[in-house]
Amino acid sequence: MSTTNAVELGGVQETLLLPLWGRAVETRKARPLLVDQTAVRIIETLDYDFSTIAQGISPITQLAWIARSLHMDRTIQEFLKHHPNATFVNLGCGLDTTFERVDNGRLCWYDLDFPDVVELRRKFITESDRRKFIASSLLDNAWSRQLKTADAIFFLAAGVLYYLEESQVKAFLIKLADGFAGSEIVFDACSPLGLKMANKKVIKAGGMDESAILKWELHRAQDMRSWDSRIAVIADYPIFRNVKHGLSIHEKWGTFLSDLLRIMSIVHLRLGSPGTPRAEQQGEADS
Repeated sequence: MSTTNAVELGGVQETLLLPLWGRAVETRKARPLLVDQTAVRIIETLDYDFSTIAQGISPITQLAWIARSLHMDRTIQEFLKHHPNATFVNLGCGLDTTFERVDNGRLCWYDLDFPDVVELRRKFITESDRRKFIASSLLDNAWSRQLKTADAIFFLAAGVLYYLEESQVKAFLIKLADGFAGSEIVFDACSPLGLKMANKKVIKAGGMDESAILKWELHRAQDMRSWDSRIAVIADYPIFRNVKHGLSIHEKWGTFLSDLLRIMSIVHLRLGSPGTPRAEQQGEADS
C-alpha cells in the first residue's frame, strides 16, 4: 500500500475507522442493509491494518453502525421534505458518506472535523459548491461563522458526543440553541450500561487508544430538557428499532437484547425555542 495513505490520527480521531470498516463489511454482504462503495474503496486504499478491528468487533456492534446510518439518513430525508434547501452540518464527520446517500441536489452541506481528519478526508472525498469541509473541533466557536445564512439548519453527530464530558455536551447544545434558533440535531447516545460495554467491547476490543474512551452517558433524552427550556425532544428510540428485517436468528436476538436494555439510542432534538416538537413527528418520541 502507498504510504501517502498512511493513517496518522489522534486517539479519538482514529475511532473513525471503526464505522468506516463497518460500512465496508456491510456493503460486501450478499444482501446489505446499506451500500457504501466509498467505504470499500477507502478500506482497500488505506495503509492500515484492520485485522484487530475485524477480530475484535462483534457482528451486533457492526450492525449498530449500520442502523445508526439508516436512522440518520431517514431523519435527514424527512427533514428535506419540509426544507429542501436546508443547510446540514456533519459534526465529527470522520470519513462519513451520508451526503452521498441523502443529497437532493439543492441542500448545502458542511463536513466538520479535526484538521488531521479533514486532511485524510481530502484524499478520498471531494468538496463541491454545495459541500464544504471545515477543519475544527466542534467545541471551537469560530466554525459556526463559516456557515452560510440559512432558513433551516440541521446538525448530525454520529458517534461523536459520547467522547465529551456531560458539561461539554450541555454547553454545546445550549450554544447551538443560542446561535441557531429552530435548528435540529440528531445523534446517537449510550446508556450507562452501553457506555461500559462500548469501552470494553468496541474501544478496547477494536485496538483503539485508551484516550478514546467514551465519557458521556444518557439515561433518557428527556433528562436534557432540564438543561435548557429550549431543548425539545422530537424522538428518542433504541438503535435497532425497525432494523431487524433479514437478520439471522442470532443477530435478531442480539439486537433485541440491545434494544431491551437500551444500550444505544437515537436522539433527535429541536433547539432554540420553547415548545413542542413538530406535530408530524411527535409520535416518534418514546417516554
